[in-house]
Amino acid sequence: MKIAVPNNGDLVNQHFGKSKSFIIATIENNKIVSTEQISSEQFVHNHEGLTCLLTKYKTDVVITGGIGLGALESLKQNGLKVVRGATGNYIKAIEDYIDEKLQDKNIECKHN
Repeated sequence: MKIAVPNNGDLVNQHFGKSKSFIIATIENNKIVSTEQISSEQFVHNHEGLTCLLTKYKTDVVITGGIGLGALESLKQNGLKVVRGATGNYIKAIEDYIDEKLQDKNIECKHN
């Protein structure tokens, strides 16, 4: 399984669409076996571009803070599970997801 997390340094970025990078974690036997940081600067606020980027890396799950409805629908339509409302250190968020301690909090970003 691969989990993507929009990051701001070591933290979960609270705005999916504004993230300049993502951490892609590979999970095997309920353990993080590797992480890779990928740039997403060229896709800031580009729902389809971000979705294509994450599917290119064969992502199964996206853990994020907030996310707009357009981005959320794009990810879901492409088969990605989205967990919203995560905060704090991204490694801890991934571990909490693996341990079934992190649940979707239905956090949505709204833009005017």
